[in-house]
Amino acid sequence: MAKNRMIVTGEKESFIARVLIKKVKDTGTDCIFVPCTIDDLNKYIRDSALITLCLGDEERPREDVLHFIAENMEDNDLQMIVVGEARDIEYINENIPHSLIHETFTRPVDNVEFARTVTEYLKKVEAGDFKKSILIVDDDPSYLKLVREWLKDKYKVAMANSGLQAIKWLGKNKADLILLDHEMPVTSGPQVLEMLRSDPETQDIPVIFLTGKGDKESVMAVVELKPEGYFLKTIKKEELLEKLNAFFIIHK
Repeated sequence: MAKNRMIVTGEKESFIARVLIKKVKDTGTDCIFVPCTIDDLNKYIRDSALITLCLGDEERPREDVLHFIAENMEDNDLQMIVVGEARDIEYINENIPHSLIHETFTRPVDNVEFARTVTEYLKKVEAGDFKKSILIVDDDPSYLKLVREWLKDKYKVAMANSGLQAIKWLGKNKADLILLDHEMPVTSGPQVLEMLRSDPETQDIPVIFLTGKGDKESVMAVVELKPEGYFLKTIKKEELLEKLNAFFIIHK
């Protein structure tokens, strides 16, 4: 993702779209207009940090285009700003999940406020404020560092080399997901999960087990503990990222 780029899209590059693009560019932000078609958006949407949908007097975007935008926003952790008349914004709200809409601006737009909203949002993206937080718990320092390297570009990653260290870390920090080694000395993965589930502060944090054993008996023993899932430690980087992305889409 280009951390400092926003795309403005609409049926055509209207006067208001050009004004908004200029205001954003004046702040030092990379901002371009992209026609609201699947082919055009497909070229830029994955490399942007924010989308502004500018609705004018022309025809509204088709539902299939909006669904394409929503799917790509979910896959790439993007948010949208919607600019338009109240009735047009209502139409967008019916076709784009509310969780994907960062802000709406009813015309006439306060251009200064719009530029400020964009700038503040992109600063938070740059700082990683919107990244999901993952705690990896494993007694193998080499494996900890490997998984952290895999995940650090997309997620906030913390590491703990024991169950007790994980519990201590969670006393001061929050995690959106815990990747928990099933086989650990002293305090095992199942024991850590039991402690997490018995504490109101941590009982709702999703836990996915990491296990080095792929035989049916071992897998069933893991599944019986009712975590949110499990990954074999032989999992490759691309598959892990894909599965985590799917997990967070489902658990928005």
